[in-house]
Amino acid sequence: MQASRQWSTRPAEERFISLTEMHAQQAAQRAISRAAVVSSRALRAVPTDDNSGILIEGPNGHGFAPSHWAFGQAAGLIGAPAGYLRTLPAPVAADCINWGMQHERDAQDVGVLLTRNGESVIRAMTGPRYGRVWNDDVIAALIDRFGDGVTGDFRVPGVWGRAVEVDRENTTLYAGDRDMFVFLADEKNRIELPGRRDGETGTLARGFFVTNSEVGGGALRVKTFLFDFVCANRIVWGAHELEEISLRHTASAPDRFIEEVAPALLAYSQASESNTLNVLQAAQRERIPDVSKFLANRFGPRVAQRVEHAHVIDEGRPIETIWDAVTGATAYARSIQWTADRVEFETQAGELLDLVA
Repeated sequence: MQASRQWSTRPAEERFISLTEMHAQQAAQRAISRAAVVSSRALRAVPTDDNSGILIEGPNGHGFAPSHWAFGQAAGLIGAPAGYLRTLPAPVAADCINWGMQHERDAQDVGVLLTRNGESVIRAMTGPRYGRVWNDDVIAALIDRFGDGVTGDFRVPGVWGRAVEVDRENTTLYAGDRDMFVFLADEKNRIELPGRRDGETGTLARGFFVTNSEVGGGALRVKTFLFDFVCANRIVWGAHELEEISLRHTASAPDRFIEEVAPALLAYSQASESNTLNVLQAAQRERIPDVSKFLANRFGPRVAQRVEHAHVIDEGRPIETIWDAVTGATAYARSIQWTADRVEFETQAGELLDLVA
């Protein structure tokens, strides 16, 4: 559902019809942005002239309007609930922020991301050692390895396997002030897998998500997986988790992006479908002597029972092989309510394939 939630919530201005268009917009935003580190004692909140909002002034006295996200980060710095501050009159909210910055909390360095384009906006208020990986660098790496996202093998996915002309309604390329999300898939070179379901040969496509935030809204993540199809609502059906790379925005993040994530994207773009097929067929052949014990050792006894039950519901038979265990675990993951917990469990499920890789 991750891609579907993006599709259903992103406004028109955050939707792009190609990676090149997306890169141009993000590069232009970077060009008008500036990062700085200032003392919390040098920051001051003031109400706007009409008292409809607040500005954050820096050492030079110039005011920047905080984005919705940056306002929440400012509230976090002083230990105040952002939702409550938003209900207060602007002068009162400004006084609360100033009290926290100037008196209640110890002085601390704050990393700010400022943008000027007609109006002055503060997009982020993070720790001083926040390792920013810029969206345009991430998108440039994707273009270098996969092309524009609409004409190569890896492109915006079609609808039930049929290619579509990419527009702002069906795209899976998104970027806004808070974060970016890219979903590309190779549905042309599908992997034929004997015994995919009910003993019949089926096919799987390769896909991946890339997410990033320049403003502290989440880690840089690359998630690769196999799937059956994507519907018009951009729900990924029959997904099997293979691997996830997660890169927190620490001081070393820009270097680690170059040394770890970019090469991983290159390897994924060059990997043949035969290599993936060999792993999947090996998983289908690798029988599990004691399924309940095998699953309990990895997921705990209660979850193991649920995984076995989910496989029976989806496949109509008990778990017998490593591939069945992956299928059952990913089926169970669909019932997990919270996204972070679901992603973590799906990643554990994908790691079962490492036993035969």
